[in-house]
Amino acid sequence: MDGGPVALLSALADLVLPRTCAGCGRAGPALCGRCTRLLTVPHLASPRRFPPGFPPTVAAGEYAGPVRPAIVAFKERGRAELARPLGAALALSVAGLLAGLSGPRPSRVLLVPVPSSAAAVRIRGRDHVRELTGRAVAELRAAGVPAVQARLLRRRGRVRDSAGLTAAERRANLAGSFVRTAAAVPEAVLVLIDDVVTSGATLTEAAAALSAGRRPDAVPILAAVVAATPRNVG
Repeated sequence: MDGGPVALLSALADLVLPRTCAGCGRAGPALCGRCTRLLTVPHLASPRRFPPGFPPTVAAGEYAGPVRPAIVAFKERGRAELARPLGAALALSVAGLLAGLSGPRPSRVLLVPVPSSAAAVRIRGRDHVRELTGRAVAELRAAGVPAVQARLLRRRGRVRDSAGLTAAERRANLAGSFVRTAAAVPEAVLVLIDDVVTSGATLTEAAAALSAGRRPDAVPILAAVVAATPRNVG
């Protein structure tokens, strides 16, 4: 069976446990139709205070209501089957970004996952953002978009858990935490990928690292996420 031990355990669990929607808890598929529709409204993410250098970012829905527990279930509770609907939502965000570009259609779109910390990967047993990126690439390629996953960033040093930090504290905590590992193709569109944007600090730092050495006339770094915290939520 493809998908590794996490996917295998999820498939086995489906045989002995009733399936419920990770968003609303109703019996049925991993993410029911009603909850899935909440991730089909791509929009520009708007942190309460835009950090300088925050890349143009599209989210497929709001990180609120049923969407929030669905993402937490995938990220923290091992519900690997959610990669498909959440990856499809991410692909929709990328498509929204590309639709807003002027000029000819890009010949190559590089989806760059924001790398999880080594500690987070050890705890979860997987890099969930990389999983979502892979699923989004498959969805986009099926739709004719020349997308590939490109692991162009790595984490450097240790950062504190961002839970409970203010926006300014998050920016300070993440300062200099990413480094580019390879040069990007000059004509390619670079799209940073993450699951959620809250303060914008992570995407801003990642974009800064990815932009180092880029030509001034290159397409700006863009970003796509599954969901964004509503502007009126701290």
